[in-house]
Amino acid sequence: MKRWITLAIGAVLVLVGAVWVLQGAGVITGSFMTGEKLWFLIGLVAILVGVVAIAATARRTTKRTTKK
Repeated sequence: MKRWITLAIGAVLVLVGAVWVLQGAGVITGSFMTGEKLWFLIGLVAILVGVVAIAATARRTTKRTTKK
């Protein structure tokens, strides 16, 4: 069960991070975040953390299935 929670959190971080990157880059308009470099950087960090969480979950799953 914990594996699915970590995977879901990672996926949400990647999606939210992508929105923040696009807002920070000025692609998505209509927010106080639009065109702000800080939100671009925060989005990149969120994407990185999400990808690491997804990769760690996938790696844990692979190790468990190969040992059996």
